[in-house]
Amino acid sequence: MDDFKLFIELAFKHVLDWEAYDHILFFIVLAVVYNFNDWKKALWLITFFTLGHTTTLGLATYEIVNVPKNIIEFLIPLTILITAAVNIFTLNRKNFHQSNTNVFFAFFFGLIHGLGLSGFLKMTLIDNEGKLLPLLEFALGVELAQIVIVILILVAGYIASNVFRIKKRDWILALSAIVIGIVIPMLSGRKFW
Repeated sequence: MDDFKLFIELAFKHVLDWEAYDHILFFIVLAVVYNFNDWKKALWLITFFTLGHTTTLGLATYEIVNVPKNIIEFLIPLTILITAAVNIFTLNRKNFHQSNTNVFFAFFFGLIHGLGLSGFLKMTLIDNEGKLLPLLEFALGVELAQIVIVILILVAGYIASNVFRIKKRDWILALSAIVIGIVIPMLSGRKFW
């Protein structure tokens, strides 16, 4: 039980870490297009991200896949930038975010984000035989932490819309633009070439 709690806590600290806020930024731009009525779609996003994240995290932890850290550190903010840009450029396409595009982004970009954490998890897991259960416990913690982020985004969107009367379009545009402004310097500082 102590190990279970440890890996859940490690996942929460990883996802909700203000110093490594890439998860938070990614979920802001991924979930900002939804409201409370879309909670099932938002939950699917979280689950598909976790599936992608856990897949590559497992492959890298078992040393089946090895991608240089500097490439992954560049690709992670790139995934955030792409998602935010898609939000902005598809604002006038009415049913774009009702399609499965965000689910694809969540899964595919989850694959990239999972590679980013593999070094940390490898250092934590010394025993080669006992990696699977901690990996699954960590994935559950990631899933729960992401649910917290998405709920906060949905609440913030609700307040923006119903209290401050901000139009959904303006809310999406503003948050996506802010995230782009944060991510561009991250990208320029993480060149891999």
